[in-house]
Amino acid sequence: MSSAFPSTFSSTRSLTRRRGPAAAGAAAALALALAGCGSSTGSPSMHGMSSASPSPSPSPSASHAMGDMPGMGHAAGNGLSAMRDGYRLTSKDAKLRSGKQSVYRFAVTGPGGKPVTRFALDQEERMHFYAIRSDLSGFQHIHPTMTGDGTWSARLASLAPGSWRMFASFTPAAGAGEGENLVLSRTVTVPGHATRTRLAAPAGSTHVDGYTVTVKGEPMAGMPHPLTVSIAKGGKPVTDLRPYLGTYAHLTAFHEGDAAFAHLHPTTKVAGDGGDGGGPDLAFQAELSTSGNWRLFLQFQTGRTLHTAALTLHVA
Repeated sequence: MSSAFPSTFSSTRSLTRRRGPAAAGAAAALALALAGCGSSTGSPSMHGMSSASPSPSPSPSASHAMGDMPGMGHAAGNGLSAMRDGYRLTSKDAKLRSGKQSVYRFAVTGPGGKPVTRFALDQEERMHFYAIRSDLSGFQHIHPTMTGDGTWSARLASLAPGSWRMFASFTPAAGAGEGENLVLSRTVTVPGHATRTRLAAPAGSTHVDGYTVTVKGEPMAGMPHPLTVSIAKGGKPVTDLRPYLGTYAHLTAFHEGDAAFAHLHPTTKVAGDGGDGGGPDLAFQAELSTSGNWRLFLQFQTGRTLHTAALTLHVA
């Protein structure tokens, strides 16, 4: 695959609900850079390195194996397996069409082999679903819906040809794994001529939708380290962040080469008066399993718009 897509981009979409991720705490140099991917207006998912609105909340209501990853809670693993602790991510969808919206259907089976239908809320959702291409482009974060038999449907925005990995992050609400944060993944193929997106070089800050996002910290592989994310607009600190998923910012990361997954846990608390007015500094606890470059996706909300900044971070 050859180098193709641009290394920076941004877009916006209006939100149909309010949520909130959180923020960051401290140290010296780190590396990042933005990449984006156009807007997907009208789609329930976020397409590429772009800004978008979150998908509808799940209603508590199925190839290639790939991934265990740390999910929205404090899950162990890196998302690179379809099985963990007796739980399995299953799907009949080994291929998805390119250039059009599509639906990825899947289920989670428990240690007894039966579909799991009871999931605990984790950052306001029962299931967090992520799609990422093998070159770490095309990021989408979706909250799928579930039918009564345990089949989940994730509505994806247009996918570029290539190999994609689909991650499911969840917490069983009953059974042997009750209360355990799990992340499982599988791969799918999107047919067509695939051109590789070159990963943007690490840098200290990036821009999205008129906002400047700066990251400070010195993460080391396999150890928890604080990160501080600061957000400004027009040279002025931003203080009007609104909650998204219960915090002021949501931060996920994927490792270059194998797409190992990590969720960087927010430590900044949402204000008790409803949470409006967050920022400009957000604290996160980062625990990245492997050294090398990680692609970070920071989602934050202002007004009714969700912004997504893509950053490249080097981990020693």
